[in-house]
Amino acid sequence: MNIRELDGAEALARVAELADVLRDCVEGGASVGFMLPLADGRCEAFWRRVTEGVAAGERHLFVAEDEAGRICGTLSLVIDLPDNQPHRADVSKMLVHRRARRQGVAERLLRALEVKALELGKTTLVLDTVTGSDASRVYERLGWQRAGDIPNYALMPDGPPCSTTYYFKPI
Repeated sequence: MNIRELDGAEALARVAELADVLRDCVEGGASVGFMLPLADGRCEAFWRRVTEGVAAGERHLFVAEDEAGRICGTLSLVIDLPDNQPHRADVSKMLVHRRARRQGVAERLLRALEVKALELGKTTLVLDTVTGSDASRVYERLGWQRAGDIPNYALMPDGPPCSTTYYFKPI
């Protein structure tokens, strides 16, 4: 397993792989901003927008690659925040393909992201995830602090509402 940061050009060249991970997560039931059925091109369009943000310096994109070099996980550090929050960054789109779960991918992505955040002078990270999800257990195990839950915050990909939990981590 290889964890690394992609620049905008490489991310754009790998949009199809990134879209495959997103599609797999949504089809597997992850509430990550998309509903089923996924329209053709929806995942690719999302990743093209992300690559624009990477190229513009608004975010950093990390990927996990399996032994064959295929992307099997993603995580973004969003640094394009208001002027009064130069010390903070948002963590976004922790996605791990079902074929790569329970192999430490999420933890390794988070650790790489935290190193980058420190390099950038960030001292507080913030994220949200479905309350009680596998991801929430990973965050808590890695020292993220629960800030609170919001009921009926979003919908699961197949329609029912779910609550979200906000987490933060001083680094």
